Amino acid sequence: MSSEAIYNRIAMLRAERGISRRELAEALGVHYQTVGYLERGEYSPSLHLALRISAYFEVAVEVIFATAPFPRLGSSSETA
Repeated sequence: MSSEAIYNRIAMLRAERGISRRELAEALGVHYQTVGYLERGEYSPSLHLALRISAYFEVAVEVIFATAPFPRLGSSSETA
């Protein structure tokens, strides 16, 4: 694993939409274990794969991937 961590919201988006790892993997043309590695931060996607994932979920790539951890939902850093 690279020392430059890439954080992602793949698991959250999958859960929100009721999509299994296997379904996402089939749509992306990757092995279902790759989706697990991505979600756990054990593997950083290529730019091509990151763009395919963002297209699949129909959101900007920045919504899914970041170089800093995403704030937890309900954290005090969020404004009402």
